[in-house]
Amino acid sequence: MTSYQDAGVDIAAGERAVELMRARVARARRPEVVDDASGFAGLFDASALLRYRRPLLATSTDGVGTKVDLARRLGVYDTVGHDLVGMVVDDLAVCGAEPLFMTDYIACGKVVPERIADIVGGIAEACALAGCALVGGETAEHPGLLEPDEFDIAGAATGVVEADEMLGPDRVRPGDAIVALASSGIHSNGYSLVRHVLRNSDLTLESRPAELDRTLGEELLTPTRIYARDCLALARAGGVRAFAHITGGGLAANLARSLPATVDARLDRSSWTPPPIFTLLQEHGGIPQPEMDRTFNLGVGMVAVVAPDAADAALRLLASRDVPAWILGETTEGTGACHL
Repeated sequence: MTSYQDAGVDIAAGERAVELMRARVARARRPEVVDDASGFAGLFDASALLRYRRPLLATSTDGVGTKVDLARRLGVYDTVGHDLVGMVVDDLAVCGAEPLFMTDYIACGKVVPERIADIVGGIAEACALAGCALVGGETAEHPGLLEPDEFDIAGAATGVVEADEMLGPDRVRPGDAIVALASSGIHSNGYSLVRHVLRNSDLTLESRPAELDRTLGEELLTPTRIYARDCLALARAGGVRAFAHITGGGLAANLARSLPATVDARLDRSSWTPPPIFTLLQEHGGIPQPEMDRTFNLGVGMVAVVAPDAADAALRLLASRDVPAWILGETTEGTGACHL
């Protein structure tokens, strides 16, 4: 007699994973979350939106990319959950939306309950940091498609913003200040190039380069900084025109998305020094500067475009929230380009 487990799917292991993650997920709640006893759907009390004059719902979905391969190789599974949340909720924050709730999806070759619980626990902890509820998720076992130790994760979140408070390119003017919010490292973009450098250089995940105060593997798994609450605090303080989340495509390409067709951004490279991990990868990989610019964040994870008279206050607010920030440049009349 053939069973589902004979085909590689262990239902009992999945149930064990749910039990292990339950307490950690409970930390990622908001008052608006409504329990669904069946567990088939996540419920959120939409009456919370009645305080808005014209609420706009914002949604975003993303993954972590090939950074999960490094997590697998190192056997560290809780940090990529932070990466997932940061990639999703910080996209919502760009338009000024408050993240409300999130769901996750994990595909794996074999359900190892402790591993799944670590991944989801990291997602839940990051949701709590972002002020976002984790209302549900799915774990899928794909034997034959993925090796037993392989996995991938994705997530989606919904947020809300008042229509007349939505941020974006239409608010940007020449003469605005461009404020950089420091990244915690590489975040979650460019890891295919990182892995290429590891394969073709003398660097290994166990290496302890002089430039770093830990192993290269530990550095590469540094979780993505989550900016959502910091961005919302800046927006509430006033003077913010737009944000740009610096992800795939690098600083110039992502900032250009937040500019109108009549305004340019001029950035000053001398205003900051990229963290050592970027120089290390560039030197060992022989990566030309233009390729670095369009692949990595180079130490800038989020950018705020603010009114010139609000720049100093923005820097003070970010400092009070322990977010390193500095004036990166300014906007000028132009054609919607970013000059780095």
